[in-house]
Amino acid sequence: MKLPGHDAMARQAGENLITRPVKLPRRVVDRPLRQVAKRLLMALAVLILTTLIVWIDRDGYHDNANGKVDFLDAAYYATVTLSTTGYGDIVPYSDSARLINILLVTPLRVLFLIILVGTTLEVLTERTREEWRLNRWKAQLREHTVIVGFGTKGRSAIQTLCATGLKKDQVVIVDPSAKVIETANAEGFVGVIGDATRSDVLLRAELQKARQVVIATQRDDTAVLVTLTARQLNRGAKIVAAVREEENAPLLRQSGADAVITSASAAGRLLGLSVLSPSAGTVMEDLIQQGSGLDMVERPVKKSEVGRGVRETEDLVVSVLRGHRLLAYDDAKASPLQLTDRLITIVRAGGTAVEGQPE
Repeated sequence: MKLPGHDAMARQAGENLITRPVKLPRRVVDRPLRQVAKRLLMALAVLILTTLIVWIDRDGYHDNANGKVDFLDAAYYATVTLSTTGYGDIVPYSDSARLINILLVTPLRVLFLIILVGTTLEVLTERTREEWRLNRWKAQLREHTVIVGFGTKGRSAIQTLCATGLKKDQVVIVDPSAKVIETANAEGFVGVIGDATRSDVLLRAELQKARQVVIATQRDDTAVLVTLTARQLNRGAKIVAAVREEENAPLLRQSGADAVITSASAAGRLLGLSVLSPSAGTVMEDLIQQGSGLDMVERPVKKSEVGRGVRETEDLVVSVLRGHRLLAYDDAKASPLQLTDRLITIVRAGGTAVEGQPE
């Protein structure tokens, strides 16, 4: 197998050694309880530091009970001071103790309050809400589309799918680059950071519940591995993959891909066609670009068309899909049309039929 270029997945491998989260519009962080534990440890560190400061300068403090301040008294004073309770039974009376309270203890009190009140509230609200959104997303996600690779090919595939009515919340992007996933989030897509050749990454994308998978990686060997993994996780999903070299297309089909697009050969044929006939090349490019000029669509046979010939339909029919067979428009078996058939037609962007039939 040829291995052209460097794949984005390999290029960003080091970037994913730390975390591979699912990203909804914002990055998913640690669980709320873990975040609370971290902040409690920070607050404890501030408390211990304040206790040590008071105990070191204990001679500058006065205890109304016995006049002396030991380590327990220092810890008690630090606790009631940081919590702003301040009972007044232990007070600083020397100039040095009061100066230390102004310069050190008061800033530590503010820091303590920020940690316990501000940050903890943020953890218990924002982080909990984010985890709830993630769990709800997983529970509701069904029959979605997984796009592996958010490069030029992946973006074009998404644009085409969305132009035909696919909602953004039914698309999950898998890419190894955190920056790429952030871009996908900004455009309204859910993203999963990680190497799609790993089953745990595809499971984060809920691929086992997906209806279709588009594999648009930069390397053919990566596409083969992703296809194998995806087919193992989901036997019924439609898998469409892109390869650079035509000789690698059979490997993709053997790996479980339902359709394989050879990007290099397709581009080469379009270039050659444009040289031989610029007008024909323009028409082909127009068909490739979704939403402008001419579009190629698949639709069911209308009841009024049942029993008619291919040439008797209103649209410009290119092929007839009957069961698992794809019949050309001039195939004698394509006519008459059956109710279960599906037609591959050329229409103007926006759904307007193109009149006339190929001769």
